[in-house]
Parts: sequence; structure tokens; C-alpha cells
Amino acid sequence: MPGDGGTTAEVALVTGGSRGIGAAVTAALAGRGHRVAIAYSRDRAAAAEAAAETGCLAVRADVTDPAQVDALFHEVGEHFGSDVQILVNCAGLLSDALVGEMTTAQWQTALDVNLTGPFLCSSRAAAGMAAARWGRIVTVGSAAGVLGSAGQTNYAAAKAGLVGLTRSLARELAPHTTCNVVAPGPVDTAMINHLTDKRRRQLADMIPFKRFGTVTEVASAIAFLCSREAGFITGALLPVDGGMSMGH
Repeated sequence: MPGDGGTTAEVALVTGGSRGIGAAVTAALAGRGHRVAIAYSRDRAAAAEAAAETGCLAVRADVTDPAQVDALFHEVGEHFGSDVQILVNCAGLLSDALVGEMTTAQWQTALDVNLTGPFLCSSRAAAGMAAARWGRIVTVGSAAGVLGSAGQTNYAAAKAGLVGLTRSLARELAPHTTCNVVAPGPVDTAMINHLTDKRRRQLADMIPFKRFGTVTEVASAIAFLCSREAGFITGALLPVDGGMSMGH
């Protein structure tokens, strides 16, 4: 049972699980024998492809809407006959602009998706994890939340906020549930396709490994923190950034 470490078939929910890092996490958790659901907001085709490849359940939901988050958890619970025991908050977006040009709508949208979404999902998951006396919450942050990022005050602020959120949850939900943040550096996903070649080279030069990370490298770190072997790790900020943020 989950309360005593259980089998490897815990119910896992990955928000933003249809593309990029989220899709890699979905595959990693499914490969470890978990029963996986993904939440997606727009890309139905990618969600259907991920579901077909991994056998997971795909549910459309806006993680910034409390009613839709509640419906999401209810549907996952009904489908698998169990509460969510592993939550990976991976849904996120960019809405970049220099601070003097950023609108309040851009600011608020980034905070809603990147910070409020993880709060709502974690809050909804907490009760089931407490009842089972076992749970894992892993939230995807960013090196930008530690280092800052020009043109991304909204995104960096939200990702920095995830550290405070996660460490507060870690204290509230101990000892039965662990809560951690994985903070990737630049990773080759569609989210950074808008970058110019010059900007990509600049970012790579900031990384001791002189390259971007892969979704598999990030997903492997997340999958470990979701495992029973990681039961004594909580409140941690784990950089997966090739050394980009070391010393911070």
C-alpha cells in the first residue's frame, strides 16, 4: 500500500504532461510501472499521442481554475480508483517582455500558470496524500528563478515563488509526503524555439557543459524524487542545469 511504500503502481498526475519535459516525465513514470494521468490545456493531438504511447489517461484542464482542478482530480480518482499519490507540476508558459513594456496581463498570466497552478494542484492533492500517509510532489522550477532573466521578470518571479511554496508545503506535509523543486536550465524544447541563434549561444556559454540539457535528463531527476528511494529528501531545490546556477 502507498502508506508503507507500496507497489510501484502509484497513481501519478503530470500537469503539462503532453509535451516537452512533461511528456518525458510521463514516459519515465509510466516506465516505472506507475498509473499515469496527464493534464493538458490546449494541444489535444499531443495529449492523445502521449496517451497512446504510454497508456496514460489524458484530461483537459486549466490548472489556474479551481473548479477545473477539482474536476481533474475527481476524474483521475474515478478512473484509477485511487487518489493521486504522485503529483508533478510541470505546466508552464512564457510571456516575455522587458519590464517597461510588460503589460499587467502578461505579468498576471505568467503568475497564474507558473505559480497559482502548482498551488491549486498541490493543495488539491495534499488531502489524499495525507489520508494515504504517502505522497510525492515535484514542481518544475527554473534556473531563471535563481539567477533572474532579462525580459522574463514575470516568469522568474513565479519560478522563484515556487521555492517558497514548495518548502512551506514540505514543512506542512511532513513526514508522509515529500515536496521538492527541480530547476532546469535551458533545455531543448519547443518553449525555447523562439530564441535567436545568438541568444542560444549566449546561454550555452553560461553553462559549464556548453550545451543545453535534454528532457530525458530532467525527467530522470524528477522520476527519482518521485520514488520511494527519495523518501528522506524534502524541501530541496535540485538544479538540473549543467552547473549554470552553481554557487547560488
